[in-house]
Amino acid sequence: MKKLPAILMTAALVLSMAACGSKPAETKAPAAESSAAESTGETAAAADEEEITCDMLVWSPSEDQSADYGNWLQTQCEAFAAEHPNWHITFSYGVSAEGEVAKLIAQDVDAAADVFMMTNDQLTDLLPAKAVARIGGETEAWVKENNSQTMVDSLTVDGALYGIPFTSNTWYMYYDKSVFSEDDIKCLDTMLEKGVVSFPLTNSWYLASFYVGNGCTFFEDGYNAEAGIDFSGDKASAVTDYLVDLRDNKNFVVDVDGSGIAGLRDGSISAMFSGSWDYENVKGALGDNMGVAQLPTYTLNGEQKQMYSFAGSKAMAVSSSTEYPQVAVALAKYLGSAEAQKSHYETRNIIPCNEELLQDPVFAEDALVKAQNDTVANTSIIQPFISPMANYWTPTDNFGKSLRNGEVTHDNAAEATEAWNTNMNTSVVE
Repeated sequence: MKKLPAILMTAALVLSMAACGSKPAETKAPAAESSAAESTGETAAAADEEEITCDMLVWSPSEDQSADYGNWLQTQCEAFAAEHPNWHITFSYGVSAEGEVAKLIAQDVDAAADVFMMTNDQLTDLLPAKAVARIGGETEAWVKENNSQTMVDSLTVDGALYGIPFTSNTWYMYYDKSVFSEDDIKCLDTMLEKGVVSFPLTNSWYLASFYVGNGCTFFEDGYNAEAGIDFSGDKASAVTDYLVDLRDNKNFVVDVDGSGIAGLRDGSISAMFSGSWDYENVKGALGDNMGVAQLPTYTLNGEQKQMYSFAGSKAMAVSSSTEYPQVAVALAKYLGSAEAQKSHYETRNIIPCNEELLQDPVFAEDALVKAQNDTVANTSIIQPFISPMANYWTPTDNFGKSLRNGEVTHDNAAEATEAWNTNMNTSVVE
């Protein structure tokens, strides 16, 4: 997630699967742009029949390596090794948040993990650094066959695929079913008549949802850098006017520093917006009254406008510097497989994205899984991952704070919105 705090450390524990030799320096994997990387998926099966002795360094968030969550990563790697008896692998593990992995790799591309987890927007930095391998051949075909077009698109740049998705990454709505009916939750303004709604107005990952619903765009289709971010004119200022009224509504609360969860616990709030990472907290607060759904509409000048969240993916990726690409690609595919996704959900509530797995009644009837995948399919846009998107975050955080603080009013809404739009289209803000 763009706005989640990072957990960033270096490698920790080692697990030996068999006696292994060192990596030969002369067997260097192709760089990300090399066509040789495309063949790794096709050669994996043949290479499996050969004797290979190697080391594999794998990075993941700390939770995936924790006994509290079933040592998910170590368990999956052990199972992978058991399926490949001719590959004598020594696994070592390092810790990195998916949304911060590019910073760690930038320190030394050659020392990066062979396989690592990333959010798709990390490609913005990984590709210029030539630090991530293209996924090709049979593995690429397998990814496209087993995932939605949104998931595939989220990892595709200039027609090349750079990861194996294991979950979608977005946010949606949690609500108290004792307060709101299934009809109520279709429209935010209806909800505000019946209960208190919390929304992270000062968080740039969320704020755009209102503006996109009224025709504002990011780089036209998300990829045209020259088109810029278009939050200009009446289509944007009208939304700002709406948000001024929303801010002043007695049944609206700005969600900051966990206040939404706290409000659900004490009953002062009946709905909030977040993602799967808050599921346990929300379930603990609402119990059987917990509802979860895709985003509602809101009423702008008498018309219903759909809110749209950013959507992306989290994926298994392969380093361009791995010296055993056939093993690394096969391992990444295994860690992104349906069985691994099922285990990930059972241990950490990581929502699967494998299309076949989602047809299983266990997942098809799960409210949380349904809400996340409905949101990705119906009420989201792919979060752009081209470099000018860096201009968006800080100006938008600041604009949200100005809204919250009452500095943006009906009288200056148009002027303030145009200034914000200009800031998003000038220079990169660190």
